[in-house]
Amino acid sequence: MNRPFLARRVFITGGTGYIGTRVIPLLRKHGHSVIALSRESSPRKLPPDCSLVIGDALNGESYKDHLSECDTFIHLVGVSHPGPAKARQFVEIDLKSAREAIRVAHNAGIQHFIYMSVAHPAPVMKAYIDVRSSCEDALRETGMNATILRPWYVLGPGHRWPVVLKPFYRLAESFPAMRDGARRLGLVTLDEMVNTVVSVTEDPASGVWIVEVPEIRSRGHAL
Repeated sequence: MNRPFLARRVFITGGTGYIGTRVIPLLRKHGHSVIALSRESSPRKLPPDCSLVIGDALNGESYKDHLSECDTFIHLVGVSHPGPAKARQFVEIDLKSAREAIRVAHNAGIQHFIYMSVAHPAPVMKAYIDVRSSCEDALRETGMNATILRPWYVLGPGHRWPVVLKPFYRLAESFPAMRDGARRLGLVTLDEMVNTVVSVTEDPASGVWIVEVPEIRSRGHAL
C-alpha cells in the first residue's frame, strides 16, 4: 500500500506479552505514541516510554474511554503456548477479549484495527482456528478498516522447537500439490512478526487486508 508516513496514536492490548513487549519499543522508535492496557498485576512487564491504562482485556468498559485519543488499535491478547487441551481458554480469553476489543474500538471510531489471527485452514488446532476465524468474522461485520495477521508459528526465545521441521517444509514446497499449504503454514521469526505489526501500523488497510506467512516474511525483512 505504501502510503505516506504519519505518526499513529496506538492503543494496544496484549502489550505485556511475547510479541507486545517487542512491538511497543519499535513503535516508539518509529515515532508513534502508544497507550498500553495492563492488568493491575502486570504494569512492570510493559516496556518503558508508553502510557499505561489499568484495565481488563475481557471487559472493554474498563478501557473504552482511552480510545478517543487513538486512531489505531492493535489486539495481541491470546492464550500462551496454544494447544488442543486449551480449547476452553480460547473461548474464555481469546474470543472474549477480541470481541470486547472489536466492540469498543468500533464504537470509538477507531480508524484501523490490527488483529493477530492464525493461518488457516490447517489440519490441527481446530478449536483455536475456529475462535480466531469467529473473531475475524466479527471484525468484518463492523465495517472497520482492519488488518488481519495470519502467522502459524512464531520462532523466538522459548519457542524454537519447530525449527527442526524446516527441512520438511523445504521438501513440501518442492512438490506443487503441497507448496501452497507449506507456505501458508510456514514458520516466521519473532523479528519478522514484530516488524510486520509495525509495518502494517504505518501502512493501514482500506477495507479488510489479510497478511499471511509469505507477506509476513517479506514485510518483516523490509522494515
